[in-house]
Amino acid sequence: MTTVVHEFDWPDRVVIGTVGRPGERTFYLQARAGKRTASIAMEKEQSAVLAEMIDRMLDELVTADDKLSIPAEAPAELLDDAPLDQPVEEEFRTGSMRLGWDPRTAQMVIEAFPVEEEIPGSDDEALDVAAETESEPSEMLVVRIPVGTARAFAERARRVVASGRPTCSDCGMPMDEGHECAPEADA
Repeated sequence: MTTVVHEFDWPDRVVIGTVGRPGERTFYLQARAGKRTASIAMEKEQSAVLAEMIDRMLDELVTADDKLSIPAEAPAELLDDAPLDQPVEEEFRTGSMRLGWDPRTAQMVIEAFPVEEEIPGSDDEALDVAAETESEPSEMLVVRIPVGTARAFAERARRVVASGRPTCSDCGMPMDEGHECAPEADA
């Protein structure tokens, strides 16, 4: 099977954004180069973890290689608060992701793969054969971004994740209409 690769090397824009109202939002990682755009759906938690891992990797690179010029914070000129490019057309829903570093170009590399589809049938032998023929994903997204853009991407992702429904100070769950929790009674 041939893998369709949505590849963006030095994209014009790469952001995490949402469609929908808080509590019903769909998160997207969107990359654009020229007129070509790709949007992949993600879970809120994937967005938060990706931002955390980017910052962690950049911080580790700073201590490992003092020749690299990596900003400690997102450069103000790279912050992007604009909405997602429209129309948002989902390429796939993200399952697994990988984050890497390309030392040749000094770029972060984000790779995203679709959720593995369940193979119909309950016969284990049929599943084994199907798994062998499906060794490569049908699609993937590869985005290579410089370190300043990576910091700005992570900063925006954290803000987008935090902009959802407020959480209950007692139970930590989202505050919905009709939210009910029973905080522990003081003894």
